[in-house]
Amino acid sequence: MARGLRDRGIAFEEVDVDADPALEERYGEYVPVLVRPDGTEICHYFLDNAALRTALAG
Repeated sequence: MARGLRDRGIAFEEVDVDADPALEERYGEYVPVLVRPDGTEICHYFLDNAALRTALAG
């Protein structure tokens, strides 16, 4: 997922979900996960291009 974002020139912050108990509980097996700055999930497991386009448009 990170590679796909980098390839598109999209800035992002990579966070180790397993290092934070609250994030571990929230996302569990949904890693990797891409969320907006407000915490809204965009996609998980793989980079969903349609969901990413929608998130970037709005």
